Amino acid sequence: MHREKQDFTKGKVSVVTPVFNGEFHLSRMLDSVLRQTYPQMEMILVDDGSTDRTLWVAEGYREKFAAKGYGYRIVRAAHKNASAAINRGLPYVTGEYLIWPDSDDILESKSVEKRVEFLKRHPEYQCVRSLPYYVDPQTGELQKAEEQMGDLSGEYLFWDILESKTFVCCGCYMIKYACFFAIYPGRHIPEYPVGQNFQMLLPYMFRYKCPTIREQLYGVCIREGSHSRTRLTRTEEEKKYLDYENLVDEIAEICGIYDRKSKRRIVCWKEKRRYMIAQKYGCSRQAAGALVRLFLYGGFTKELLWETFWRRWNRIFHS
Repeated sequence: MHREKQDFTKGKVSVVTPVFNGEFHLSRMLDSVLRQTYPQMEMILVDDGSTDRTLWVAEGYREKFAAKGYGYRIVRAAHKNASAAINRGLPYVTGEYLIWPDSDDILESKSVEKRVEFLKRHPEYQCVRSLPYYVDPQTGELQKAEEQMGDLSGEYLFWDILESKTFVCCGCYMIKYACFFAIYPGRHIPEYPVGQNFQMLLPYMFRYKCPTIREQLYGVCIREGSHSRTRLTRTEEEKKYLDYENLVDEIAEICGIYDRKSKRRIVCWKEKRRYMIAQKYGCSRQAAGALVRLFLYGGFTKELLWETFWRRWNRIFHS
């Protein structure tokens, strides 16, 4: 049951994390929260209907969080998806600042402190992010980055995030309570079977500049079998693409994106993705249709032309 809204506690950082079947990795993230050097924090852990011993692991941390002086709440929910789990946790947020790390990732010990201090020193900003690093949790070996870093001097990140020109690692971003809940006064982000970061970030980045602290303060664990790396069938992948399109349409409404130029840019984002999936499954007619629409809407770039040539060359060469 959702409680009534209340004012935030100045200086406090709220950590909201959804977890599903995290028995073997949840401790890593919770331990990293407990290692934080920042004194005012609360942990809101939402169990998304786990069927393993996730809750048993989570319950084992109550005394540790109490000894640290951090708030600790476990919210239980029926299994649905990550965005629905986030929604179960948002009503309990009381911090001035909000972060939402994944349940299998790592916060460096000064991750929270450095971001809060930046925002305190720069009150003109309503959010900030740090850099990620990618690591194999079993060996500790650093891995190749899975996302583009982009132009780190840029601060208007809406289009860069949407178009995958910069990273969206959720635990890298810190936003302010008041601004976020002005966007979502009902404390409820759009629920889709895909994503939660687009919902959390895009409407916020549309309104506010986000600078980058150029330090790697968040570790993304490359874990085989994680939700984001699960191999999908063609039908599942096509459904995922459609869900993302519908999600972005709703986000555009939330942002009030109605101008022709921006709407055409969103159409091009869709068509590029349609082209990619058509190419992946050898659907030449659909791929050609997407390219034609990209040309008509001004989204056919030199990079896409080269990619098209390269794909065709590889197909001919290996046939």
